[in-house]
Formats: sequence, C-alpha cells, structure tokens
Amino acid sequence: MKEMLYDINSLAIASSLFVSMAVAIECGFRIGRRPAIKANDASKAQVSAIQSSLLGILALLLGFTFSQSLQRFDARSNAVLDESNAIHNAFIRADLLPQESQLKAKQLLIAYTNNRTEAGNVSMVNEDKRESFVTEAKELQNQLWILATEIQTSTAGAIRTGSFTDAIGKLMQVFHVRDSALNRHVPEIVLMLLYGTFLMTGSIVGYVSGLSGTRTTYSAYVMVALIVSLVFVIVDLDRPRRGLIEIDQSPILNLQADMADYARTLVKP
Repeated sequence: MKEMLYDINSLAIASSLFVSMAVAIECGFRIGRRPAIKANDASKAQVSAIQSSLLGILALLLGFTFSQSLQRFDARSNAVLDESNAIHNAFIRADLLPQESQLKAKQLLIAYTNNRTEAGNVSMVNEDKRESFVTEAKELQNQLWILATEIQTSTAGAIRTGSFTDAIGKLMQVFHVRDSALNRHVPEIVLMLLYGTFLMTGSIVGYVSGLSGTRTTYSAYVMVALIVSLVFVIVDLDRPRRGLIEIDQSPILNLQADMADYARTLVKP
C-alpha cells in the first residue's frame, strides 16, 4: 500500500510540524487567557500535571519511533553488505566450475553486480525504473541458476560445482531481503499518532502560559525546534533513497570496481 507521507519532502514535513506546533501553542495560550476561564492554584497544578504527562508520552513515542526507524536503517545497511558478500562468494566459487563455464558464470555475475549497483541509486519514487532493474536482476538470477544446475547435473564433481549452486541460492535469498527491506517503514499510523500528540502537547503548553498570564517563553520554542529536528531525522532515516541520510553503498561499489578490473584482464591483448 502506498504511503501518503512518503512522497512529501522531509523538510516540508518538518516545517509543517514546526508551524503546527507554533499555532497549537498560540491557540492554547489564547484559550487560557479567556476571561471566562477562572483558574485557581489547584486547577493550575492539575493542568501542569497533564502537561508533564503529555511531555512524557511524547518522549516515549519519540524514543520508540526513533528506535524503529534506526533499526530499519541498520537492516537496509546490512542488506547491502550481505548482498555484496553473497555476490563475491559466488564469483570466487565460479573458479570451481569447469573451465568452459567459468567465463560465462563470471560475466553473468559482473552484469548482476552492475545491475544491483545501479539499482541502489534509483529513487524509490521512480517506481517504473526501479521495477525494470528488479526484473533484469531476476532474469540474471534465472540464467545463473540454470547454468549452475546444468553444470551440476552434467559433471562428476558435484561437490565442487554444488558449492557454486549454493552460492547462487544464497545470492537470490539476500536479493529478496534487500529488496523487501526498502519497503519496510515505521507504520504511518504511528507517525499520525505522534503528530496528534505534538499538537495536544503544544496546545497544553500554550494553555498553561495563558493561565499564568505570561507569553510562552523562548525555551518552549527551543524545545519545539529540537523535537522537530528529531522528527526530521526519524523521517529521513525511515525513507531509503529519498532523504539526506543515505545508505552506504561502498561495499557493492568496491565489489563492482574489483570486477571491472577483472573484466579488463579478459580483454587485455
């Protein structure tokens, strides 16, 4: 299911949140300043206690959401490393194949590495281009699997060639892990709950200021700015290939460079 917030720029979300919090604080302040509201010390203490409780709930939600987004970011980072290792392992095990099959297997693995490297640079918003890379990757996987099974059934050294078949199976497995990790995000309903808590907390902060007869202090807006900054980081971590914080692609880029060096030795006169 396509998420509503995913296509919105992270900076736009953070800016909207800051403005919403400022409006909520101002509305709360004006309600608290209304002459019809009579506040004694007991009622002020009660509202202050509610404000503290809301701030505690907000901190809990922020901590939970940040933890979830960071876990997903780490999972996507590990998936890149695992896929790079799986491809490299298959490339090395291709040396165990019969001489006439080694070159074809390595050429397919080089093409597969190029595909996965280029796919890592495609924005998640560009669904058509991303799908084309996925389709090409699956076709290369099929060719590698057919090659591996044909070699294993036609040669006596099943143990040697079987290790290559196992490596291709692992390669296909980590492909699905990496691809599915891109689609796992913090549930949008959690972000909506977080937004609602922001607004309620902001309105109560303004309401307390209104009851006391003083404008909301500078420190309250500093708190709002810090909260908005944290939300920006949460949203950015949770949106692969979309925000400022990006997954490190160096493992598979380094593998691509090593394979390019190998390819150049093949055409060397």
